[in-house]
Amino acid sequence: MHLKNRFFTLPEDSCFIFGPRGTGKSTWIKENLHNAFIINLLDEATYLEYLSNPNLLKEVVLGNRKKHKIYVIDEIQKIPQILDNVHDLIENYKDLRFILTGSSARKLKRAGVNLLAGRAVLKKMHPFMAAELGKSFNLENALQFGMVPLIVDAKNEIEKIAAYISLYIKEEVQSEGLVRNVGDFARFLEVVSFSHGSMLNSANIARECGVSRKIVENYISILIDLLLASLLPVFSKKAQREIVSHPKFYYFDSGVYYKLRPKGPLDNPAEIAGMALEGLILQHLRAWSDYSQDPVELYYWRTKAGVEVDFIIYSENYFACIEVKNSAKISNGDLKGLKTFILDYPNALPILLYRGKDKLIKDGIQCWPVENFLLELLPNILPTL
Repeated sequence: MHLKNRFFTLPEDSCFIFGPRGTGKSTWIKENLHNAFIINLLDEATYLEYLSNPNLLKEVVLGNRKKHKIYVIDEIQKIPQILDNVHDLIENYKDLRFILTGSSARKLKRAGVNLLAGRAVLKKMHPFMAAELGKSFNLENALQFGMVPLIVDAKNEIEKIAAYISLYIKEEVQSEGLVRNVGDFARFLEVVSFSHGSMLNSANIARECGVSRKIVENYISILIDLLLASLLPVFSKKAQREIVSHPKFYYFDSGVYYKLRPKGPLDNPAEIAGMALEGLILQHLRAWSDYSQDPVELYYWRTKAGVEVDFIIYSENYFACIEVKNSAKISNGDLKGLKTFILDYPNALPILLYRGKDKLIKDGIQCWPVENFLLELLPNILPTL
């Protein structure tokens, strides 16, 4: 296990910790909050006890507050009603701290929960970053099996990642009644994998799945609420060219994408690996942003003429454009998108990530081997040559 290397930190006040299953929320808490009182709603008996009596939380806290000042409620979305009691306790007992973990925001949204009216900070936990693993980071393994701690630490990654996906379908989607037809949803998970790293076209996905566009849009919102996927918007600030409007779709982890993506004789393995690599960079940038003191906004950029840059990092202190190439050599064409972007935004730092071994500067553009860049990507630090 790689527990001690996590970059995740907690605020001193009460907070929510959201992150997909298996990213290490509960493990991190057990390792770092030794005197916390933990209520695990994944435990069936505990779940039923609190479901039948949400006020039990107040009774437990009042009975233990001399010994325990920190209370953890694991998978809070399973019983949203408990948040009313948490709210009251935070208001009336300033010496207490509540850590509320969740792997889905969907049930909280449906219940109309306002996340304690801003009285608890929202934190996110992500799959491992390369720098957290250090010397044990292996790029090929990361592309094929991903960076989810539950899978990284498994003896048989192939079996574990298959079980992980089945767990989500069974426990999060089926048991919560999020979809009417689990078979259609399972088919959708495969079909939408072809959109990983591409502009989202719901109509095409619906046609491929044999369902309505409205159902596909609902499925996409389920994936986003379950933290299994995200949409990357297009960068259009002070645009000087005609820009596309559709967001890009990404699974949250390269290994989940790689497992779900169907592979056949007509599929190009290099293309699949390239999309996995692009997703791996995005999941690192999202983790880096959330673990840093200065969170950034992430975008992609694409003109209607087809010139594109994979990622734009934008904040008060950072402005960078990143292109990802799954090749060991850099051609002049590989630099076209970055060169076009910095013509319009000359104060942006251009970076190209590739599969070669040497750090280079070509035509003023920083070119990084992917492994080096990821290993040097630390909270509050954007690697530069």
